[in-house]
Amino acid sequence: MRTLTIKPTAITHNLNQVKKMAPQAKVLAMVKSNAYGHGVAAVLPALQQADGIGVATFIEALEARQLGWKKTIGLVEGAFTADEWQQAIEHDVSCVIHHEPQLEWALDNIPPANSATRVVWLKYNTGMNRLGFNAEGVMTAAKRLHEAGYQLILATHFANADNRTHPLNAKQIQRFTDVLTILRETISADIQGSLCNSAGTVNFSEHHHEWVRPGIILYGSSPVIDKSAHELDLQPAMNFSAQIIALQTVSANDSIGYGSRWTAQQDTKTALVSVGYGDGYPRVVTGDAYVTVIDTDSNQGYRCSVIGRVAMDMVVIDVSTVPEDVVLLDSKVMLWGDAPHIDEVAVHADTISYELLCRLTMRPKRIQA
Repeated sequence: MRTLTIKPTAITHNLNQVKKMAPQAKVLAMVKSNAYGHGVAAVLPALQQADGIGVATFIEALEARQLGWKKTIGLVEGAFTADEWQQAIEHDVSCVIHHEPQLEWALDNIPPANSATRVVWLKYNTGMNRLGFNAEGVMTAAKRLHEAGYQLILATHFANADNRTHPLNAKQIQRFTDVLTILRETISADIQGSLCNSAGTVNFSEHHHEWVRPGIILYGSSPVIDKSAHELDLQPAMNFSAQIIALQTVSANDSIGYGSRWTAQQDTKTALVSVGYGDGYPRVVTGDAYVTVIDTDSNQGYRCSVIGRVAMDMVVIDVSTVPEDVVLLDSKVMLWGDAPHIDEVAVHADTISYELLCRLTMRPKRIQA
């Protein structure tokens, strides 16, 4: 059986680590893309100590409201249409405004004074060059929104916060600081700031401002290049496991799988695991990729290499060094969790943990620890 075991206590632990890193800031916890593959319904109860959640689409916002989330919801790409802006008002969703049409929707349809939609996350493009106004545009938009009665949070997004020494970080920080200072001096001292994502929260403690926006760090993955999840005292929030469904010995000089990319140098004991890219395990992994076979009696783990090409429904592993009484039909195999950590699997697949989590399919059974 393919199983995703979600650990809400790990998510709460990781949230508390964020709060320790940014004790003066409010936390907008990112649950977009089905809470990074973990399931919004499973994650929301673990985030009760967050000040709000962030989503990418209005459908995600509506799901969170239907699940009973009462606090702030930030729509981080804003409303996509004028109708969606109206729906945001109806469901008390706070929106990012990052370009002129969204600004006009907000000015043409002003929410009631007590509406959460009266709080606007005004996006300033400081160097990411995706969403956001330039410096002149953001100051003009801020003035118009403030005069219309909106409360403003100036927001931007780092392009390289995972690498603390990247030169663009300093430029983005300075641009953001300069504009926020001008806005507070010329429009309102109450304008808040939000600069840091997960990596920024770790690397730039002096620039947390009023809100931080953690995402991947909540799910136990390191957001920075120079510190592991273990070094940041993060706990993996998901165990991805499957079972051994067949055992065989491959003769020396015989190959395994599509493309015959792995050839046995000697007679090799192998196990077939009931998982593949049809479940979300990456098809392309290097020869260093491994899984852990679990001894159900002792709970001890045995590291086993992935051999041959990952198929849609099956992975072959080398179990030559595992005791015979451990490698049995139905033995549990850990694909990622405590070992290997998802960050390791991502390296072996030349990708990032975000992608592995977000592309999990619905085939694995989801349970809570």
